Formats: sequence, structure tokens, C-alpha cells
Amino acid sequence: MERRLPRLQGVHWDQPVPQQSDVEILQSTEHFKRPPVFGTSMPPRGISGWIRRRAFRHSENDLRHWLMLLFADRVDVVESAFSDARRSPRAKSAVVLVGATLVAAWLLKRSGYQGPVRARRMVR
Repeated sequence: MERRLPRLQGVHWDQPVPQQSDVEILQSTEHFKRPPVFGTSMPPRGISGWIRRRAFRHSENDLRHWLMLLFADRVDVVESAFSDARRSPRAKSAVVLVGATLVAAWLLKRSGYQGPVRARRMVR
């Protein structure tokens, strides 16, 4: 048997003053009112923001909504890495090194390079 908690007498809830925002706030299609307090530290930006806007067009009980938000998080990681690389000389050199390595590997594979020639045993 479930036990119901007694109602508290004299307790009331005053609606707090709504928070003002100067950035875009993404809101679910199920909720008609914005909550009184919300986070604005990471507004949607770039490709990940575009993906998030598309995700919020779908209902929260639709799998596409959540998969698109997860994918947008991964895209945001890549976008952040590129923006850090633009600002930091050390990161720039790492990106150039990785890029040069990938280009060299692609060129070697394209030319048909098989690796160093190894001595083969002669079988008699």
C-alpha cells in the first residue's frame, strides 16, 4: 500500500522573475514555457549549433532528437579543437605535423610503396 505524504499547510510558491537572455535558448517542443532559470554559458554556434537547432525540431521521445544532440556534442569537440589550433602556436605545429604525416602516407600508398625490402630466404 502506498503512503501519501501529508500536504504542508501554509506553503506557497511564488513564481520567480524570469531570467532575461541575450543569446539563443533552444527549447523542447513539449514545453511551452521557458523555465525561470536556464544556462547561457554555451550558446549554440557553428555546425554543432545548426545540428542542435535541427534536433530541437523533434520531440524528446524521438530517438533522432537525442542522437542528433550526441552527434552535435562530438562535432563541438572537433570545432573547439580547430579553434584552439588557430589560437595556439603549439597546436598549430601539431596540426601541421599530423596533416603532413597523413598526406605523406596517402602519397606513398598511392604510389604503390610496399615498405622496406626485406631479405628473403631462398628456399631450396
